[in-house]
Amino acid sequence: MELELHQLRELLTAIDQTNISELTLKSGDLELTVRKGTSLSDRPLSPSPEQSNAISELVSPNVAPLETTATSKTVAIPSAGPPQAANKFEEILSPVVGTFYRAPAPDEPAFVEVGDRITSGQTVCIIEAMKVMNEIEAEVSGQIVEILIKNGEPVEYNQPLMLVNPN
Repeated sequence: MELELHQLRELLTAIDQTNISELTLKSGDLELTVRKGTSLSDRPLSPSPEQSNAISELVSPNVAPLETTATSKTVAIPSAGPPQAANKFEEILSPVVGTFYRAPAPDEPAFVEVGDRITSGQTVCIIEAMKVMNEIEAEVSGQIVEILIKNGEPVEYNQPLMLVNPN
């Protein structure tokens, strides 16, 4: 079984949004074990330098490095999100891996523009994930300071999409 990068990221995102604490996937020579909530000190294995380099290319910065043995791979999903920005702006983060869209349809205006005032619960963009259009709502009221992603670009889980100057 060949597991592509986007499939691995989608799997990690889906598992992170559930109460599943451990999942093992076996197919032929591949064994993938995913555990949530473990710390680096809980893991006794360490990958070889060549495995570490190959694995680090597959994993986004928000996910801890994979650990491997000859026939198994372990992924730790952090239980807490990334640290907040050290400035006064709030980030609107992507809750899923997918494609960022600023408008509900190609021929319609964008949900928000830089300088627009938004309210908590207001739809600010769409993330398409696995052919499902997910409306992303602001969790803070304020003014859009910057839109960090271009229309149609892929986004990662927990990737900042916009900066908001909160009220």
